[in-house]
Amino acid sequence: MENGSGPEGQERSRKWSQAPGNIEDLDEYTALQKYISTYRDPRAADSAENQAKDGADAHKDKAWWQFWRSGTSAQATDKDAGVVPEEWLDADIKQGLTNAQVEERRRRFGWNEITTEKENLFIKFLMFFTGPILYVMEVAVVLAAGLRDWIDLGVIIGILLLNAAVGWYQEKQAADVVASLKGDIAMKAIAIRQGQEQDIKARELVPGDIVIIEEGQTVPADARLICDYDTPEDFEKYKELREQHALDPEEDPAGSEEKEGEEGEGVAHQGHSIIATDQSAITGESLAVDKFMGDVVYYTTGCKRGKAYAVCLTSAKFSFVGRTATLVQGAKDQGHFKAIMNSIGTALLVLVMFWILAAWIGGFFRHLKIATPSESDNNLLHWTLILFIIGVPVGLPVVTTTTLAVGAAYLAKQKAIVQKLTAIESLAGVDVLCSDKTGTLTANQLSIREPYVSEGEDVNWMMACAALASSHNIKSLDPIDKVTILTLKRYPKARDILKDDWKTEKFTPFDPVSKRITTICTLRGDRFTCAKGAPKAILNLSSCTKEQADLFRDKATEFARRGFRSLGVAYQKNNEPWVLLGMLSMFDPPREDTAQTIVEAQQLGVPVKMLTGDAIAIAKETCKMLALGTKVYNSQKLIHGGLSGSTQHDLVERADGFAEVFPEHKYQVVEMLQQRGHLTAMTGDGVNDAPSLKKADCGIAVEGASEAAQAAADIVFLAPGLSTIVFAIKTARQIFQRMKSYIQYRIALCLHLEIYLVFSMIVIQETIRADLIVFIALFADLATVAIAYDNAHSEQRPVEWQLPKIWVISVVLGIELAIATWIVRGTLFLPSGGIVQNFGNIQEILFLEVALTENWLIFVTRGANTLPSWQLVGAIFVVDVLATLFCIFGWLSGGITTEPLPSPMGAFYHRQTPHGWTDVVTVVVVWAYSIGVIIFVAITYFLLNQIPGLADLGRKNRSLHDTQMENIIGHLSKLAIKHENDEHGESRWVIVGKSSEEAEDD
Repeated sequence: MENGSGPEGQERSRKWSQAPGNIEDLDEYTALQKYISTYRDPRAADSAENQAKDGADAHKDKAWWQFWRSGTSAQATDKDAGVVPEEWLDADIKQGLTNAQVEERRRRFGWNEITTEKENLFIKFLMFFTGPILYVMEVAVVLAAGLRDWIDLGVIIGILLLNAAVGWYQEKQAADVVASLKGDIAMKAIAIRQGQEQDIKARELVPGDIVIIEEGQTVPADARLICDYDTPEDFEKYKELREQHALDPEEDPAGSEEKEGEEGEGVAHQGHSIIATDQSAITGESLAVDKFMGDVVYYTTGCKRGKAYAVCLTSAKFSFVGRTATLVQGAKDQGHFKAIMNSIGTALLVLVMFWILAAWIGGFFRHLKIATPSESDNNLLHWTLILFIIGVPVGLPVVTTTTLAVGAAYLAKQKAIVQKLTAIESLAGVDVLCSDKTGTLTANQLSIREPYVSEGEDVNWMMACAALASSHNIKSLDPIDKVTILTLKRYPKARDILKDDWKTEKFTPFDPVSKRITTICTLRGDRFTCAKGAPKAILNLSSCTKEQADLFRDKATEFARRGFRSLGVAYQKNNEPWVLLGMLSMFDPPREDTAQTIVEAQQLGVPVKMLTGDAIAIAKETCKMLALGTKVYNSQKLIHGGLSGSTQHDLVERADGFAEVFPEHKYQVVEMLQQRGHLTAMTGDGVNDAPSLKKADCGIAVEGASEAAQAAADIVFLAPGLSTIVFAIKTARQIFQRMKSYIQYRIALCLHLEIYLVFSMIVIQETIRADLIVFIALFADLATVAIAYDNAHSEQRPVEWQLPKIWVISVVLGIELAIATWIVRGTLFLPSGGIVQNFGNIQEILFLEVALTENWLIFVTRGANTLPSWQLVGAIFVVDVLATLFCIFGWLSGGITTEPLPSPMGAFYHRQTPHGWTDVVTVVVVWAYSIGVIIFVAITYFLLNQIPGLADLGRKNRSLHDTQMENIIGHLSKLAIKHENDEHGESRWVIVGKSSEEAEDD
């Protein structure tokens, strides 16, 4: 038996070598042999044909010119939403649906996918005119119309339209890039269509489709189990039960377990369990749930065992997960970033109201009229209009949105899909990264080193038993099972053993309780039970001598110290005692770039905490290889180690990682770090990682992640390894730097003109013409939209909105610019004309000086760490040229000022040209003066950033220690509410301490 030799073995070998080409047509063990021989590492991208098909599907049922259409199906309707006709669920498991039936059902139910509510593009464009800041500008439009100031009216409307158009286009462009990449992570399904098994996208399923659900797959829709794949004859029994209404109705999965325990409730399970699914993302239970004939399996849950036919009950939109998603679809939580933008916008609106009030009070003392004279800007409504235009940062929402959208498109090109724009801002501030080990820190390329074989046992028989105790579903193999089976290439005699007449009776996959995989199989009348799993679990099965057990434990410890994952192997023949065969040593090498990227992450102020399900010895050895700290603790110390409150939080904060973790441990680690004030990023790839990904400030689904993990994450990576995460952090910080520099610039601009104009209104009863003011605002917006494309540096520490620091610096810069403008205005009072060399116009000279200094201010606030991009330089150069032409040719200057000018203005008054022109020499002097102002402002900005007290002003404490509150919460977690009846039979609730068993369950 062990060698598979003899005539029978040779005959089986001959049959196997002549097996047909289609591996799905072979029996279990023949297919396994063929898989071992023909396996090639498929590390290549999908074919161009699939990509082209994905692109075609994206535009299916929508003509190129129907840009306003948000749906993908022309005839989709909400008629009888979610209710599937009973006769639709009658398809035969061998024939399935026809193409005509599929099209008919899709017209009614649409595509089988959960999508965020797609906005009409025109409505989305209109949304760029909403918000407190924009409402004030719209009031300015009404005011300009009321004053019949048509130039101002046109330019203000132009500014609003420009901002909306740029923001709409950039956001749409980023969304298109992300959407094009999302095809790479589309869920797949196997459906029976027109009598054939077809691999299709899960989004193409319709109610009534017969699907095949198997181990390793994600359930592609809410579906009712029909029968085991290997026993299609049970379909008749299913139909009988269905006619008798003896099947469980679809219900809340979270309540299904409770219902089963109630007497007289529900329907008895039919036969044995067909498959098991992981519902942890829905119910939180970590163990797989057994599913029987007629049970409902839920969309996005993972199949952990078995293979079965099922019928789709409804489309994703009306599934259990889909209905839950619609509850929060309307809540567009933009979180921290939206709060920051709102606070800045609100503060600027309050400031402009203050300055308007000051101007009106001064105007009343000057006996100014509210709206007359109508041809002059010296009336209170014109002053209000001017202050509205300069004081309201109309471009603030659009520039920040554009910067985020451009950044998201750039990240998408680097194979990082940003599913929520504001996640970029969160990622820039992250100061702790909790990372998986397998597949992220390591290459997820397990290899089996030289195994340990118990004395007197055959290594070939041990390897054959290890392969028997593995999943044989070659289409979706667990990495451990895969490497176990493929290692048989090195053991031809073990392969010969598997060529014998083996029959699998029962396969029990790995679960966290037993910590082993078990297969019951038969060979010519003998019953073999083969097991592989954690060394301790396998050792407990066997009845070996103490010497053998000690040697086995010592070997397991040695393997762990060397960074190997150990798997014990044992078997039982018939009812004889279990025989301990030995141990496999598996090694998952770190990625080549991991150690370097961890060092880079630490240099960026983002320490990496490793969370792994491996044993603590393996975790520590991996940490040593990666130059991570070795303060790695067993998850039992975290949960059941007697720690609570502040001590427990301290442990999490100082730990370099945790071993033997379950999903609830990951969630708890993230939660405790957040309670300490840390912004935490979490990487994950499995369905059970979804809760912790959702909880983290920035959830990251790594390459190869399940659909549930991708749905819960803020960012999805399509490229492998940790280097992508470090790259994304650097990019996010660059994007943050662009937004921060723009906000400092915009606040300083508002204060500059508010301070100058209000004082000039009150003191000398003069202002810059409203026509010119709107062009100053237009030029500022035109120039700074290009900030989204600017070169920015990445800070070496986590960034955050230090609003007090931003306001202090912006106020100082705004005051300096206002003083510089007052100096220009002051020189014009000199008999010589001051800054004017030959002839000029007061309005145009002030306009040019303000426009130049304001446009160049962005070069100051962006910092000198990088050179500005050509887009930013080009945009500012264009508007500077326009401002210069305005000044030279006197556009919109209003000609000579007709109102009396204060003394000693007389000499210069007569040097003004009637058409408002300014000589070129004067323009050159204004340029030179403006350059001097910007140099002075830049020196001030540099010095302000060197002040120690200002550097950390507004920076949050990233390690909060509220010891008292943490201890209170820790003590409360040890209490429970107990329901009991007193001696009089009356019901009452009392607070009691949890028993040790309850504490462990928690």
